[in-house]
Amino acid sequence: MKRDKNSFAPTPPMGWNSYDYYDTTVDEARVKANADYMAEHLKDYGWQYIVVDIQWYAHGAGSQRDRFQYIPFSTLEMDEYGRLQPDPERFPSSVGGAGFRPLADYIHGLGLKFGIHIMRGIPRAAAHAHLPVKGASVTAADVANPSSICGWNPDMYGVREGADGQRYYDSLFQMYAEWGVDFVKCDDICNTNLYANNRYSAPHEVEMLAKAIQNCGRDIVLSLSPGPALIEKAWHYETYANMWRITDDLWDKWELLKDMFHRCELWQNHVAPGCYPDCDMLPLGHMGKGFGHEWVTNLTREEQRTMMTLWCIFGSPLMLGAEMTLLDDWTLSLLTNREVLAMLTPKCRARQVCLDEKKAVWKACNPETGKRYAALFNLSGETADISVEAADAGLSQGDGLMELWTGERRRVDGGYLTAKVPPHGCAVYCI
Repeated sequence: MKRDKNSFAPTPPMGWNSYDYYDTTVDEARVKANADYMAEHLKDYGWQYIVVDIQWYAHGAGSQRDRFQYIPFSTLEMDEYGRLQPDPERFPSSVGGAGFRPLADYIHGLGLKFGIHIMRGIPRAAAHAHLPVKGASVTAADVANPSSICGWNPDMYGVREGADGQRYYDSLFQMYAEWGVDFVKCDDICNTNLYANNRYSAPHEVEMLAKAIQNCGRDIVLSLSPGPALIEKAWHYETYANMWRITDDLWDKWELLKDMFHRCELWQNHVAPGCYPDCDMLPLGHMGKGFGHEWVTNLTREEQRTMMTLWCIFGSPLMLGAEMTLLDDWTLSLLTNREVLAMLTPKCRARQVCLDEKKAVWKACNPETGKRYAALFNLSGETADISVEAADAGLSQGDGLMELWTGERRRVDGGYLTAKVPPHGCAVYCI
C-alpha cells in the first residue's frame, strides 16, 4: 500500500544539522556529543533530528580549506555499486560495510531520529569506473548524465530519467533504510542555480527520490536544498517533498533575516501538514569552526527572538546549526520556550497582515486549541511603537493577552494592539 509522505512529518521537523559549525569536517564523536546534548536538554521540547551534513563520505574533507571547500577529485568512500559510504577515518563504526547503521542505532537509542545530507545524482568516480548499478544490468556510466553537474560541488553527475536511473535511487534508499535513516537532505536540486535559464533542471530526480522513498519501505523525510525555491514550482515541491529551501544559505546577518519577511509572505499559503517551505538553519550560538574561524552569532538577542518568532509563526522547520555542547543558558532558553514553539504547527494557518521597511505584523489561529497569536516586528534601527488594528490581527477590544517572551500580560485597548518594540525586535502575543 502506498504510504502518505505527508504523514512522515505532520509538524515541521526540529533538529540539529552539522553544517554551520563543522562545514565538511564533522565526525562520529562530535555527532554523538551533540545527540547526547539534544537528548538531555532539547528532546522534551520537540527537537529530535540529528543530521550529518555534506561530504561525510570524502577522505580528507576540510584539509585544504584555505583553497577549497570541496576538494576537486578527492577520494570518495564507495561500495561496489557506487553508493557513497561514511569515511571510516571520521566514522569508525562504519567499517566492514556497516555504513551509518551503528551511528543511527546510537541516536535512535537516545529517542532521537537520524538524518544525512546527500548530493543529487551519482558519484562521478562511480561513472568513470563503470561500477554496476545494483539491481540493474547497466553501469553507473549508463545512468549518469555528464552534462548535468553542480556548479559548486565536484562530486556528482545528475541521473538520467528512466527505469535504470530509478533502480540506482532505489538501491540507494534501500541502503539508507537498512542504515535506519529517517531524514535525507538532498542538495543541488531545489534550485539548480548553475543553469540560469532552467533553475529547476532536475524535477525528474525529485520524483525519483520520492518514489525511492516509497519503494524502500521506511518513512524518510525528504528535504530539498539549496534555495531559493521557485514559487511557480510550488505544486511540484508539495507533491514530492516534505521541505524545500526558500532562501540560499542563511547566515547571521540582519539583512538576510529582514529579507525573510518577503520570502515568508511569498510562501505563506503553502504551509501544510508534511509540506514546509524551509527558512533554512538557525544561525545561533557558536558557528564556523570547520570554515577556519569560530565565532558566536552576530545576531543581537532581539534579532534572535525575531528569527525564532518568524520561523515558528510561519511554520518553518527548525534546524539548529550551532555546536550544541557550547550553548549558553540564554540561547537554550530561546530554543525551549514552549509557548513560542506551540505556534510551530500547520494548523495555525498564519498570515502576514502588513509589511513595509519599518514593521511587519503576523497573525495566526489554532482552531484545535482556540489560541490566537499576533506578532509585531520592528524592522527599523530605532525603538518604535508598532501598532495594528485589533480586528486585522484577529483580536477584539478587551482581549487579554500574554507576551510569549516576557510573560507580560495586557489587554487590547482602543481597538488597537500597540507595543513599544526595540530595534530589530518583536513582541508576540497569545490569547
